[in-house]
Amino acid sequence: MLAVFLGGPILSSFWGSLTNASLTGPHAANPEFVGLQNYATLFASPDLPNSVLLTFVFVFFSAVVGQNVLGMILALLLRSGGRIVGALVSTIVIGAWVLPEIVAAFTSYAFFSPTGTLNSFLSIFGVKEVAWLYAYPMFCVIMANVWRGTSFSMLVYSAALQEIPPEITEAAEVDGASGFKRYFLVTLPMIRQSVGTNLMLITLQTLSVFTLIFVMTAGGPGTKSMTLPLLAYQQAFQFSQLGYGTAIATILLLIGAVFATFYIRMLKPEVDRS
Repeated sequence: MLAVFLGGPILSSFWGSLTNASLTGPHAANPEFVGLQNYATLFASPDLPNSVLLTFVFVFFSAVVGQNVLGMILALLLRSGGRIVGALVSTIVIGAWVLPEIVAAFTSYAFFSPTGTLNSFLSIFGVKEVAWLYAYPMFCVIMANVWRGTSFSMLVYSAALQEIPPEITEAAEVDGASGFKRYFLVTLPMIRQSVGTNLMLITLQTLSVFTLIFVMTAGGPGTKSMTLPLLAYQQAFQFSQLGYGTAIATILLLIGAVFATFYIRMLKPEVDRS
């Protein structure tokens, strides 16, 4: 099943990146094998390093830092809070996650638009209107992705924290360990597997985010928010260079494989890694 539904499309995609397939013209019906020409053109293009950098910035700040850290904070607060407060906060946070991505994208676009909620709120304090999506496109899409995806990390960490025996933390508290020491010396080591799993999942999910950025900025202004998924879409479907766009998608797949390998290595027990 994995070979058919995962291996097959990957091999088909790699083969397509070695051709000059297009959406229009003679190569639409009869693509020709061009070898590594698409990759040579891609690595010579200034668009690739810019998109790779923006993709890493987007993944690091919206997933590794934003969703991961905020999800952990919310899980810790829910653990120490009452049932009513926990249920209310969980409902609000999860509400953003269950929204269809297109709805979340338009909601975020409306929030950051010149006449949107953010500028309306800031105007109360005398702050002038700011074209957020034009002046700070990456900040906007990062914040939107954090808002939408944090609940997944919160749920993962909430489940992990519930598995920690309370007597362990109580023993650390009796020994005089402060809250920070209990977290870093007791809690965090015990949920290390959950942290690694969560990081792997949200990293791979964030690498492939397309709709949110496309609706909010379409990769602009210019190429200031042109991550790899948007660059692949632009080359394949807007410029009709299907083979070239598939080469970009293959690079994105390899980056995802590198991240997955790193996280899987991190998840292995210390004995296996030694």
